[in-house]
Amino acid sequence: MQISDIKNCPGTLAAGYNTYSPAALQRMFDNEKVSLLLDFRNDESQRVRIDANIRRASISGVQEKLSAIVENGKVRLAPEGLQGRYIIKPASDDKRLKNRNHTPANEHLTMQIARQVYGIQTAENALIFFQDSGKPAYITKRFDVAPDGHTKIKQEDFASLMQKTSETHGTYFKYAGSYADMKILFQKYVVACEVETVRFFRLILFNYLFANGDAHLKNFSLQETENHHYILSPAYDLLNTSLHIADDDFALEGGLFAKEFYSDTYLRKGHPCREDFVTFGKITGIPDVQIPAIMQDFLAPQPLVYDLIKRSFLSETLKRMYIRTYEERLNRLKRS
Repeated sequence: MQISDIKNCPGTLAAGYNTYSPAALQRMFDNEKVSLLLDFRNDESQRVRIDANIRRASISGVQEKLSAIVENGKVRLAPEGLQGRYIIKPASDDKRLKNRNHTPANEHLTMQIARQVYGIQTAENALIFFQDSGKPAYITKRFDVAPDGHTKIKQEDFASLMQKTSETHGTYFKYAGSYADMKILFQKYVVACEVETVRFFRLILFNYLFANGDAHLKNFSLQETENHHYILSPAYDLLNTSLHIADDDFALEGGLFAKEFYSDTYLRKGHPCREDFVTFGKITGIPDVQIPAIMQDFLAPQPLVYDLIKRSFLSETLKRMYIRTYEERLNRLKRS
């Protein structure tokens, strides 16, 4: 893509902007005017510097994640010893992934749909572009760092909280168990349990509807508040994985819950329906009177979903694939 071709905000996807809109600057960069071009290249001349940065960014996962700061209106790699306020994720180099150059645009779009359409609290995010190639990278503002840019906010992912490690549960420990198992952590650690379990339920619904097949235990966290209570952290690492790999409906091996609770439709078709998510809501502890209203948010037609897909930075082919996947999941969810 040529930078001159940009016609929608790389932050909010608002139409008519060839750079970050005021709303995007406010959310991502605290109203500072920031260039949409990175202050470094992603080529061999930068490899030593980039590789050192990756090692300093103590973040789990196999995808390259670079620690960054904003300085004089430019996003730059964080110098050694300095806490980065941002994380940059270039397109994946993993050749096993289909359409791997579009992983940044996929994640950006999915995160924007989650927040703008369904009101899910997410990490602030945008696209940013390498100055030499014009290729996009995904950039997100860290939510485990206080606004002062230095103080770390206490946070634990669900794998750690459930004491699942490679030693206890093998190589794929973060995929062990079911989403229903995770309710125990809300009962144990979260004071406002009803509020936070509703947020969790909505996020699981969203992940299914938008084919996020990599929502594993390390992609959910509890975060400490100023009052030393725990809440569900903002959502992160949301993307339609079906554009890149052939995966299952759910990342966790146990799916939503134990097979004994599956609906007849789930048993026959191999995919959950509305009844299964109602059952999941009850198991999670959502009051019965709330479940239908929550479900309706995800079952109702959402024109903004199509608008955001149209304005996204995916290729035209992948936009069509994204829509097709969404509509297939929506039809499955509507089954009773």
